[in-house]
Amino acid sequence: MRQALKVSERRVCRAIEVARRLGSDEVLYCLTELFVTRGQSDYLRADNGPEFTARAVRKWLSRVGVKTLYLEPGRPWKNGYNESFNGKLRDELLNREIFYTLREAQILIERWRQEYNTVRPRSALGYRPPAPEPMEVIPGNPSYARLRQDLWLDLTPILT
Repeated sequence: MRQALKVSERRVCRAIEVARRLGSDEVLYCLTELFVTRGQSDYLRADNGPEFTARAVRKWLSRVGVKTLYLEPGRPWKNGYNESFNGKLRDELLNREIFYTLREAQILIERWRQEYNTVRPRSALGYRPPAPEPMEVIPGNPSYARLRQDLWLDLTPILT
């Protein structure tokens, strides 16, 4: 099922995989998860990194009907949105943190991604965030709120 993305949906970061090494298998796993949960895109725009140009990735994308738009090497200005995003990630998080473990990097980067998607305003969207956090009505019972918080804390490692 194809979906047309609204402007606000194009200005979110759907996933950041954090690992010591990412290969085509990890790219395929992440793309599969995104296509299942968010719908399949018409195009995948990527740089010419080996994890995206691998034969297995190109074959899989072709089989599911997704066209590829690879950027010309040495021409980052052809993909201004991604370059802007990468600069923000680098300036606001990566240059300011020392990650002592892979798990710490995964948690902090995922927190930054969630804030980027739900809190940070975008000028192209009238200075609104692309995906504001939904407001939930929580019953007045304090034990319910505590239970909900405990459940969320138990799910956090699974979701990240």
